[in-house]
Amino acid sequence: MPEGDTVWNTARVLNRALAGRGLTASDFRVPHLATESLAGWTAIESASRGKHLLLRMREAAGGRALTLHSHLRMDGAWRVYAAGERWAGRPAHLIRVVLRTAESVAVGYHLHELALIPTEREGELVGHLGPDLLGADWDGDEAVRRIEAAPDREIGEALLDQRNLAGIGNLYKCELLFLRGVDPWTPVRDVPDLPGMVALAHRLLASNRGRWLQTTTGSLRKPEANYVYGRRAQPCRRCGTAIAKHAPDGETAAERITYWCPRCQPGPGPGAAARSARP
Repeated sequence: MPEGDTVWNTARVLNRALAGRGLTASDFRVPHLATESLAGWTAIESASRGKHLLLRMREAAGGRALTLHSHLRMDGAWRVYAAGERWAGRPAHLIRVVLRTAESVAVGYHLHELALIPTEREGELVGHLGPDLLGADWDGDEAVRRIEAAPDREIGEALLDQRNLAGIGNLYKCELLFLRGVDPWTPVRDVPDLPGMVALAHRLLASNRGRWLQTTTGSLRKPEANYVYGRRAQPCRRCGTAIAKHAPDGETAAERITYWCPRCQPGPGPGAAARSARP
């Protein structure tokens, strides 16, 4: 899943391939950037901010500094190939950008929110984000403060809101709430030990940094890596109850599917807010 740790890993891959190297060619396959060329620019570094990727570049002779911003969402990916190697990552029609150096080629597939802006204006794209769970400036107290600012909000939604803390996606939301024994639809005001939950979120993402398998159980075998995520109708690893799944209506349903154990996470359940609002 392209969550904060996946984006962090992707930034490191791009950094190894591009940082310090001159770009020999670029190919943008999105209308608003189709005429842009980065040939002659030097890649300085690739960094992540929550789920956002920031590739920073500088013009020759110490000129302008630009940042190529991209977001992976659910289906985006960057792949790096050696010069002359066959691109086998995904179908060609999904390619959105190609960056070439003498040694390698970085290909961005199905990227979202592609933008090329002056580096000093990065804040316009990522300044709204909360503390980055994998950032050097991580601030757990600030993340807690932001979540607590909306006490009536369901905790599952609050954790996914990147303005509260940046990096949690659906997988970590589901796993984190299971580990804390909290129903995903519990109002923030009723969540016990919210600082402990936020601290656990930080530890979970940090523990998976540097590898592609996202494990919350500690097992590095994919079928055993998670407690509830993707395990609908399978027995809970703790109590044996069938794992439940809920997908809300709407266009973002695929990104908001919730998995939980009804016994280990007792609470109001899906639709609680709507039920309480009825006369």
